[in-house]
Amino acid sequence: MASFTEYLSFTTRRRREYLNITDRVEDAVRKSGIAEGMALVSAMHITAGVYVNDAEQGLIEDIDSWLDTLAPARPDYRHHRTGEDNGDAHLKNLLIGHEVVLPVTKGRLDLGPWQQVYYAEFDGRRPKRVVVKVLGDRS
Repeated sequence: MASFTEYLSFTTRRRREYLNITDRVEDAVRKSGIAEGMALVSAMHITAGVYVNDAEQGLIEDIDSWLDTLAPARPDYRHHRTGEDNGDAHLKNLLIGHEVVLPVTKGRLDLGPWQQVYYAEFDGRRPKRVVVKVLGDRS
């Protein structure tokens, strides 16, 4: 079994932002030379996440509202006693999850017709990374 690793870097303009990274993950899969296997896409920060869903702006806004309902930004998180102000970002990460595993078939991501890969940033405006690890058999 072969493996390939690529790191994607982001600096978001806003504290919360949702970036479609499908093309960048697909590029990493292509560079890997892996024909059959899996691609792990994992946020390397505890205040960010990775998910797969539709690239429709209304849905992205719904996801953001849903996360804010379940883990609203507020001043009374115990985590803030450490001097931080991002307790909600840590909780949003738990809701979205920090990684996805995607199938690779014939050297390409094997996604459904509407599936896209997203990086979800909950405490941004500074450099962050995602690791893409492709595992499998080369052609």
